[in-house]
Amino acid sequence: MEFLNIPYAGIGLHLIVAVICAIHAVRTGQPMYWLIILFLFPLLGSVVYIFAVYLPNSRLEHGARRAVSVAAKAIDPNREVREARSAFDHAPTAQNQMRLAAALLETGNTSEAATLYEGCLHGPFASDLEIRFGAARAFVESGRYADALTHIEAIRAVKKEFRTEAVSLLYGRALAGLGRNDEAGAVLKSALDTFGTFEARAEYAIWALGVGDRAKAEPQLAELDKIMSRWNSANRELNAKVMKRLAAAR
Repeated sequence: MEFLNIPYAGIGLHLIVAVICAIHAVRTGQPMYWLIILFLFPLLGSVVYIFAVYLPNSRLEHGARRAVSVAAKAIDPNREVREARSAFDHAPTAQNQMRLAAALLETGNTSEAATLYEGCLHGPFASDLEIRFGAARAFVESGRYADALTHIEAIRAVKKEFRTEAVSLLYGRALAGLGRNDEAGAVLKSALDTFGTFEARAEYAIWALGVGDRAKAEPQLAELDKIMSRWNSANRELNAKVMKRLAAAR
């Protein structure tokens, strides 16, 4: 009897897996043909669904992609710059120019990135806020704060709600770089109070340390240390640049 029950147990397991996949399909709004496939061909349909739909959208897949990306950058950090430069040399379109500027900015070649971003702002992309934001970032990172401020103020004049936190933090950094410390402190404190993110807290702490105000810096540093103590490697990698600047300020 046990032997006779084995095929039925197998069929039951296949159906259970198919039902689980069907529930996932309904909850995530997949096309209805998946339900037909799953119930007409429970075993094969479930396998196909798992590999075609579930895994590409799972945290495991995203984590794997992120790990591969981090490993690739560690092994060959300039690969994207080379590929972007090659694409731009082959076809000097605005899109390829933007790609090269972004790659250069990420690898620390901020001066060339700023020049390329500004070049993109001539012609049909003159009003593109993403490009102007990239230019502002590149100028702040390269220490050209007056140029950065021009782009930041242009963004705020056109669309004040565009990337509100990121623009506010760049604005505060540019003001601080120009020695307008009271204004910078007010902007960064407002960003901290509004968003309360790690980056906003870190930027405010960096500003406070830069002006020698330990009383304002210490509570933020204590909270930042508490946050970082709970981080995994992905969090640290994501915030590596601001962490490096914070360590230098301390």
